[in-house]
Amino acid sequence: MLKAAKIGLIVVCTLAVLAIGGGAFIGLGIYNIGADDHHTPLTLALIEQLRDRSIAVRANSIDAHYIEDPVRIAAGAKHYATLCVGCHLAPGVGKSEIRQGLYPHPPNLAQADLQQAQRAFWVIKHGIKMSAMPAWAKTLDDAAIWDVVAFVRKLPDMTPETYGQLSAPAP
Repeated sequence: MLKAAKIGLIVVCTLAVLAIGGGAFIGLGIYNIGADDHHTPLTLALIEQLRDRSIAVRANSIDAHYIEDPVRIAAGAKHYATLCVGCHLAPGVGKSEIRQGLYPHPPNLAQADLQQAQRAFWVIKHGIKMSAMPAWAKTLDDAAIWDVVAFVRKLPDMTPETYGQLSAPAP
């Protein structure tokens, strides 16, 4: 009985020290949250793991739609040129003013590995907190988001000329 009480006291004291330390860490503003200062390797690894697992769990139940339809790809190119190219670039678009100041840097989707369609849909629809990736579901319906997914999946193999033709405004 005395041993159990001792263990309980150690656990309570340890939790109290962690709570006080965590409160001091936050309250004193020790961690620099500025986008111009990179995360520590441990922080970055934890954030990436949290992001990837969170998306994977939520995207698993999504059924992919319209992935190979050329009409959808063309429609997605228009949305992409309007909403996405400033951060995620495109064939023939190697930099942008806004992208330079973003941290973490968004992936260059013209050079990225092909994403699972369900994952891309979930990210575009729901966004990612504290990354500048907005939740486009506030602006686009599911069909339009699938158009963007169809386009993004073709982007790595696309030439600058093809991108220019697909993304050009209608005459």
